[in-house]
Amino acid sequence: MGKLVIVGTVAFDAIETPFGKTDKILGGAATFIGLAASQFEVDSAVVSVVGGDFPNEYLELLESKSMDISGVEVVPHGKTFFWSGRYHNDMNSRDTLATELNVLADFKPVVPENFKDADYVMLGNLHPNVQLGVLEQMEKKPKLVVLDTMNFWMDNTWDELMEVIKKVDVITINDEEARQLTGEHSLKVAARKIQEMGPTYVVIKKGEHGALLFNGGNAFFAPALPLEEVFDPTGAGDTFAGGFIGYLASVDNVTFESMKNAIIYGSTLASFCVEKFGTERMKHLSANEVRKRLQEFKKLTQFEIELT
Repeated sequence: MGKLVIVGTVAFDAIETPFGKTDKILGGAATFIGLAASQFEVDSAVVSVVGGDFPNEYLELLESKSMDISGVEVVPHGKTFFWSGRYHNDMNSRDTLATELNVLADFKPVVPENFKDADYVMLGNLHPNVQLGVLEQMEKKPKLVVLDTMNFWMDNTWDELMEVIKKVDVITINDEEARQLTGEHSLKVAARKIQEMGPTYVVIKKGEHGALLFNGGNAFFAPALPLEEVFDPTGAGDTFAGGFIGYLASVDNVTFESMKNAIIYGSTLASFCVEKFGTERMKHLSANEVRKRLQEFKKLTQFEIELT
């Protein structure tokens, strides 16, 4: 089992969907990644920043899930990063109502000393310079670096983003972002072009339509599990990423075959995340529930066919 460093936001969200709305609740990429990865009992550390307004009970929650939070800087007189959004009826599109960077604007990541030799690094969706700052602190080349990014960084920090992409093994982005990054409509062609930029593996997320994995000439597709109700998709992508790297760190094996399983675990955990607002579902998720849903996933995707 390998050590895992998670860098990303630990934040407040306020969410409105057709099913209801919330006031400020716990959110942030690193939060969802960490909660998902904790299903695998990996030795993980979170690198982030919060303000003095961030409740201790939220930090205690992360600690209770065996996350090292010594890399979470608390700025006593600062305010925590805040995002607010409203989802449309299809739950695939949303409007951002507010983004307040607050303490995140001046964030300088500090990797805990005992995690600078970590084999696995998850670079959550942040400014590329912050992501680079984490990689520069690692004392040895990790076995696997996974990058999550988005179109905002493509629009505003292209050169810095290209520097990070050169240094990672896996990139996880959605289909729209893959097309923007490469200028290609075909996701297969886009994945090939992204691999030429640096990453050996490309994961393209398609929301409720599943996820694609590309490596050289190999490709794998996992559908999303059909759900009766989706309350809040906010943390689904980060939960997917946390399940993906959490599984790989737990088996300490980086191959195309192990990544196929990681995709399934990531998709399974993301299917829980969307069932309640914010982190509510992930906070109390049991290993038995995950096992049962994995069996559902297996039934959904397994078939026999005679080829002549």
